[in-house]
Order: sequence, then C-alpha cells, then structure tokens
Amino acid sequence: MSSENKALMRRWFQEVWNQGSVSAIDEMMAADGVVHGLGPADLHGPAEFKTFHAAYRDAFPDVVVDIEELIDEGHIVAVRWSASGTHRGAGLGFPATGKHAKFSGMLFARVQHGKLVEGWNSLDQLGMLQQLGVVNLPANG
Repeated sequence: MSSENKALMRRWFQEVWNQGSVSAIDEMMAADGVVHGLGPADLHGPAEFKTFHAAYRDAFPDVVVDIEELIDEGHIVAVRWSASGTHRGAGLGFPATGKHAKFSGMLFARVQHGKLVEGWNSLDQLGMLQQLGVVNLPANG
C-alpha cells in the first residue's frame, strides 16, 4: 500500500500544482476530505479546496513544486516540498508584484481507499511574503 500512497502524492503535486489540473482534485481527494493549515479555516471537500487552488494558481500561474522528501507510515504520507513561481495575480488578496519567490513547506496527508482524506499543511508564507515585498520585518538593533 505504501508505494500506492507515495504514487498518489507524487501525482497530486505534479497534476494539481505543476499542471494546474482542477479535475485531478476531484479524482484524488475524497468528497469529505479536510485540509488544515492553508488559511484561517479548514477546507472541506474538493469544492472548498478548489477555491484555494484557484487563488494560489492565479497568484503563481507558473508555480513549480518539487518533492524533496517523501515518507510514508501506514495511511500517513509526509511530504517535504519546495516551490517557486512568479507572482502575477491578485489571488492572495493583494496586487501582483511581478517578483519571483521561492518557498517551502511540509504536508502530512492521510490516505484511505486511494484518496486524500485529510491533510495538515505548514508552509513558509512569511518568507514568501517577504520576497514579494508585501511584508517587511523591522531591522534588528
């Protein structure tokens, strides 16, 4: 089963993120799937995830996500990833900056019956926003 779960995660990042396939979300995510950590509220089901996906792909239409490490244990798959893209749209809630950003994150996904049923995400949004010039931290000293 573990090789199937790893293959599902590879497909998820390749098709959903790198290729921007919306239909792949329906194919790989359970109807009652829940996604944590991508905003202030959990995303329930493919429809809510598609809203997030559309906004992010609008902001970074050329995003490329690379899997750095993939580990599975039972029904849980851990993915460490890195991404880069050019901020060309207002999908994140602020005007496009035209700047290129590199960012990274991790995902723990629970898989059942060949579908993603729950995901816990952590990504370096602060680092991404700093690269885009949207957030500036105070200087030390």
